[in-house]
Amino acid sequence: MRIDVVSIFPEYLAALDLSLIGKARQDGLLQLKVHDLRDFTTDRHRTVDDTPYGGGAGMVMKPEPWAQALESLVATPAVGTPAVDQGNASPVVDQVSASERVETQTAPTTPAVDRASASPVSDKVSDSPVVDQVSASERVETQTAPTRVQPAAARPILIVPSPAGEVFNQALAYELATEDHLVFACGRYEGIDERVLEWAAEHFRVRPVSLGDYVLNGGEVAVLAMVEAVGRLVPGVVGNPESLVEESHSDGLLEYPVYTKPSDWRGRGIPEVLLSGNHAKIARHRRDEQLRRTAERRPDLILALDPETLDKADRATLGTLGYAITPTQVLPATPKSGVAAEATPHTP
Repeated sequence: MRIDVVSIFPEYLAALDLSLIGKARQDGLLQLKVHDLRDFTTDRHRTVDDTPYGGGAGMVMKPEPWAQALESLVATPAVGTPAVDQGNASPVVDQVSASERVETQTAPTTPAVDRASASPVSDKVSDSPVVDQVSASERVETQTAPTRVQPAAARPILIVPSPAGEVFNQALAYELATEDHLVFACGRYEGIDERVLEWAAEHFRVRPVSLGDYVLNGGEVAVLAMVEAVGRLVPGVVGNPESLVEESHSDGLLEYPVYTKPSDWRGRGIPEVLLSGNHAKIARHRRDEQLRRTAERRPDLILALDPETLDKADRATLGTLGYAITPTQVLPATPKSGVAAEATPHTP
């Protein structure tokens, strides 16, 4: 899988070089690069933002640097195609430098940046030894024509972290893990000029995605979470594939409680069934614990269960928790009594 991340704070993404994601990159399972958006500006202040039309607080990210950055990613080789010389690349997350950008472009695809509107900014990112600098030998020598428009199904997915996007969940992580090329655009300030997303739809499958109903200072934190959630699902990244099957959200439920040695710790034991050696009973115990924990902490997930996936024991456990199962849905417990609602509506 190829993953590109565009940010004005490349060093923020250095954590992607650690743990399983970092090892997957070193092993060639993930082709991961971080690109500095400021390398795609043309003014001496490397300006990436400007005031919003219509007034209002904050600044908006300018469209042209984003267009230049995203065009460069569409033009560069995809996974499985010959790559450019790595030069002085070291075993950390690659940051693509300004020297890697297109050297000559005789037919620009977008208007020039309005230099008159450029303004100094105070958060310029300096080069950091933590993030690898790609050498000048990696540059694309010529690009004489606009980027060819690909069929929709063959386009990379452009993920734009945004509180206005669809909510990221495990199902979406599994979906994205099947893709060959993901691009993450880390917005800042009040966001990216909306026209960028409209333009990008000609070259990418654009998907604004939210981590939840809260606001962050920028997209980098969200990207760290999404890249790890998606990357660990790529075959070979996690050593034991079975661990992916039994974790939270893999089957629509939260994971069961886990324990390790000693069996008696500070006067607290573990469920006896886990010491029984009876694998069938252990599996049933864990399934019941999943249902109980999910009903307590995420009742919305219980209501989303498909009754056809519930066996007789599941239904019995949910019954003790105050739920009723009809052929088409799981009905919630009533708030006052904790007893499941009737399958038919109440008539006054």
